[in-house]
Amino acid sequence: MDVSLIFKIAAVGILVSVVSQVLKQSGREEHAFLTSLAGLILVLFWIVPFIYDLFETMKKLFSL
Repeated sequence: MDVSLIFKIAAVGILVSVVSQVLKQSGREEHAFLTSLAGLILVLFWIVPFIYDLFETMKKLFSL
């Protein structure tokens, strides 16, 4: 896992939280929810390959 991925996830989290708060304050709760959901999906797309590699490594480790 690269350190830049952690910084990307942190940046997306900060950006999503700021945009979400601005949208909530302006009365657009639906858009704030969709923004949060889009941020979550983006981060999941970045993390899923690492999780897949983890499970493949565990499978190789415990296979007889």
